Amino acid sequence: MMKKSLLTLLSCISICYASAQVQKEYINPGPGYTHVVAVNTGNTRTIYVSGQIGEGADLEAQLRSSFANLKKQLADAGASWKDVVKMTTYIVKYSESDLDTFRRIRGEILGDKEMPANTLVGVYSLYKDEFLVELEAVAVIEVK
Repeated sequence: MMKKSLLTLLSCISICYASAQVQKEYINPGPGYTHVVAVNTGNTRTIYVSGQIGEGADLEAQLRSSFANLKKQLADAGASWKDVVKMTTYIVKYSESDLDTFRRIRGEILGDKEMPANTLVGVYSLYKDEFLVELEAVAVIEVK
């Protein structure tokens, strides 16, 4: 009887483990990278969005464009702003006055409640001279 119970328990653990295995989905691949990698484990989907740049003549325009690009990548993975738990922002030749611009635009887009964790990094440059900002994000959603 004890052997049968142990075998039943081991079988159940094996089935539970198999159903909780990690599955990766590569969304919107680019040349040498992927814009989004979604990792499914059980009923949780963690979405990693590569840095999104934007177009425009100044930081404000590029921030708006970068946020729009990030929103599209999130949507393609089944997420929205409310699902974002972590953001990293890179601003070229950062100065303290850039913080006000960044916070104002981010506030217009995300609001000011339940904000994701955020790291803001001043950098010397991005991969092309015309880019002033890059945004990346991690989101978590429940899958059914």
